[in-house]
Amino acid sequence: MKFIELAEKRCSIRSFKSDSVPEEMLNEVLQAGNLAPTAKNLQPFQLIVVRAGSGLDALAKAYPAPFLREAPVVIVVCVEAEKGWVRTRHDQKNYAEVDAAIATDHMTLAAADLGLGSCWIGAFDPAQVSAAMALPEGVQPLAMLPLGFPNEKGREKNRKSLDELVRYEHW
Repeated sequence: MKFIELAEKRCSIRSFKSDSVPEEMLNEVLQAGNLAPTAKNLQPFQLIVVRAGSGLDALAKAYPAPFLREAPVVIVVCVEAEKGWVRTRHDQKNYAEVDAAIATDHMTLAAADLGLGSCWIGAFDPAQVSAAMALPEGVQPLAMLPLGFPNEKGREKNRKSLDELVRYEHW
């Protein structure tokens, strides 16, 4: 499959079958996150794999949408800002969240390539996720990624045209 076809195929899935995700598929998704480019190759993130049970129940309190409980796996993407590269010469921009976001995107694309569904979740209570995952000081949850076999097609993508997004040479 060409990359553009994979990008078109990937969509947010909010309903999952109860089938478990085979370990080799989960590992391929995790490896895709590991292979994502990061500033100075620092990889300032950690991935926590949560399966059904008390961990998933605790995450569902932080984001109570029913589909989160349906997913056989949820990957919690955590950022370690103090380990991120900082653009020190100009504005002190820390790239840890950017790096973790790229890794999350790689995992969503790998999941779609394998026939798995995912949904990038950011609208959760970070304090509840931090407590549920026993995150140490300095580690923050960035995203939750439920993962499983889709029980729906997903919503049709509605994107702006390139004319609305792309500028050449200047604003």
